[in-house]
Amino acid sequence: MDLIDKYLPEGIKKRDYKREYSIFHKKPEQKKRRAGRNAARRIMAKDGKVCKNDGKDVNHKDHDTLNNRPSNIEVMDKSKNRSMK
Repeated sequence: MDLIDKYLPEGIKKRDYKREYSIFHKKPEQKKRRAGRNAARRIMAKDGKVCKNDGKDVNHKDHDTLNNRPSNIEVMDKSKNRSMK
């Protein structure tokens, strides 16, 4: 028994990251969206608004990750950003 299995609820299996990547994350559309999120983070880091391990996320106000205009991106706490629908 793996150490992680010990803490997972009964009936829950570990995530298969390789399968998840092959089904979803390697699609060209998802790669572009990820690149847009990374670009937004770099823009905010260059402006000095975020840094590594600061507990902040860069939010796209219109939820379009390819729209990195300064008026569309903002910095917010990870907990607030990830709790949004």
